[in-house]
Amino acid sequence: MNWILANSKPCPKCKRPIEKNHGCMHMTCTPPCRFEFCWLCLGAWSEHGEVTGGYYACNRYETAKKEGTFDEEEKRREMAKLSVEKYTHYYERWATNQSSRQKALADLQQMQSVHLEKLSETQCQPESQLKFITEAWLQIIECRRVLKWTYAYGYYLPENEHAKRHFFEYLQGEAESGLERLHQCAEKELQVYLNAEEQLKDFNEFRSKLAGLTSVTRNFFENLVRALENGLSDVNSRGACSRMGSSKSLGGGSSRGRSGKGKGSTPRSSGSNRNIDDSGH
Repeated sequence: MNWILANSKPCPKCKRPIEKNHGCMHMTCTPPCRFEFCWLCLGAWSEHGEVTGGYYACNRYETAKKEGTFDEEEKRREMAKLSVEKYTHYYERWATNQSSRQKALADLQQMQSVHLEKLSETQCQPESQLKFITEAWLQIIECRRVLKWTYAYGYYLPENEHAKRHFFEYLQGEAESGLERLHQCAEKELQVYLNAEEQLKDFNEFRSKLAGLTSVTRNFFENLVRALENGLSDVNSRGACSRMGSSKSLGGGSSRGRSGKGKGSTPRSSGSNRNIDDSGH
């Protein structure tokens, strides 16, 4: 109903909703009505012409818009349009993280069934020493689930709570950049070792990097969930943080702007009653 309200207008005569998807402002209602009207001001087309702006403009509409004399229907339509745009914004990002999570699940299965055995042979490492790769992918999957539902949280966060919204968007941005860093390391950087035909000397350095990113990301996401559970209580009514370095307390390290260094991770799927259920609760 919001979409219909935002993208259609009622015929001034028969009141049927009409969608305009192309063409000029001269509208003709379908039979049996056949009323001709201006799409912008909804006035009879017989009263329009070159003086009012021709086929692609309407001076009457522009004047009413500047004077703020929109009728209630037009105001409702504008509000509905904003509502649809807001929903689309948050839903698209929710769906993107959902599809990324599904792909990560498939990549984990491929890793466990095919790649780990080959990697164990080329890098001369027992598979028990490659658990850090599996742990990284499990963390990515969990983070995608949490990040997905932060967009539902953001959708329902009251618009008038500006300080909380800014704080939430900062935390969400840091979480997203940290997760992307971990995901890239586990996917792109690991590929070098999966494609190698012989042992590479810097594999242990890669192990330390990936394990470190996994730990940092886990820590940040656990604290992100805790902050959301508490209703972002670190932000008081005046828009300031209630204690020094609230973003640092979430990350467990130094805060360095959007880079998210020193921050990191999502709730473990086992044993935490803070987990957001995948069904949406």
